[in-house]
Amino acid sequence: MSDRITAAEAWLCELPVERPRTDAMQSFRAQETVFVELTCESGATGLGYTYTIGTGGPAVLSLLRATVLPAVAGLDATRPEAVWEAMAASTRATMTGAITSLAFAAVDTAVWDADGHRTGRSLWRAAGGAQESVPAYDTEGGWLHLDTEELVEGALAARDAGFAGVKLKVGRPTAVEDANRIGAVRDAVGEDFAIMLDANQCFTLGEAVRRADAFAPFGIEWFEEPLPADDPLAHQRLAAATAIPIAVGESLYSLRQFQTYARLGAAAVLQPDAARIGGVTPWLKAAHLAEAHSLPVAPHFLMELHASLAAAVPNGRYVEHIPQLRAVAADTVRLRDGRLHAPDAPGLGIAWDRDAIAGLRLD
Repeated sequence: MSDRITAAEAWLCELPVERPRTDAMQSFRAQETVFVELTCESGATGLGYTYTIGTGGPAVLSLLRATVLPAVAGLDATRPEAVWEAMAASTRATMTGAITSLAFAAVDTAVWDADGHRTGRSLWRAAGGAQESVPAYDTEGGWLHLDTEELVEGALAARDAGFAGVKLKVGRPTAVEDANRIGAVRDAVGEDFAIMLDANQCFTLGEAVRRADAFAPFGIEWFEEPLPADDPLAHQRLAAATAIPIAVGESLYSLRQFQTYARLGAAAVLQPDAARIGGVTPWLKAAHLAEAHSLPVAPHFLMELHASLAAAVPNGRYVEHIPQLRAVAADTVRLRDGRLHAPDAPGLGIAWDRDAIAGLRLD
């Protein structure tokens, strides 16, 4: 039974950052959140969203209003692939890129949300329902500006709260500084607690190899974005030079970029971000591509959405804990025994606070 889109609206909010967040390349200034609301002929509605970390939100909003939303008007919201292809056809000259993918994600998540509300099915079940929960690791206590004592305190707090691991940002001026910080955390949390490292693309190939050698003794779960993400050949060389698994994905914006990494053996962990790859529809393709290459997926950010998506697929390995939506939604993410449990509410399963959203609306 079809359910055509009869109305579509997009707007921009700016959400406050809950705490200072810095890495080797940038700071998280604010969270621009672009919403799309779709209304269907059945009366079902879907609220989707996408985000930036402080720049580009107005460009995403402009593309949605001028090009993308007119392209999906009247289409069947029960056919997400057809809607996605219509968006692609309307923006062919600007693909592949961040602004376009972010715009697609707002519409695509709204489509999945609307269909979930129409059918009463939760996202994690509709997308596959492979597992009810996924291990979670915490990033909030691992930012680069924190001193070693604060890193240790954050890691111990995460362990005591039940998380399966922590992510530490690296990229201090010397390898010795990074290694001393990592070593202090490892000594504090013990051997059975996962430590992930994230360089946010800051190293050259030679320096990444050197740092990987310095980090290897600490039993690292993965070394994330050690190099510019648009250089899979350099990642391939790094992967061959270290036993630490290389993780890439948050800065990739199309399915074929993930295909390149998987085929080259340039990453051992893929980290698709549903906003940056263009929504739920391509995210699932990236996850299944990873499965076909015997790779896990550990999605970047967006924990309120990724708890459902990582649970939907059999190779969902971790969900990253960074609270993102508490200013505009009730906390629906449930952590038990180190695992995030996917919500069973219809659609995306996010309990939006419409009054809070309206109060933060900019355009």
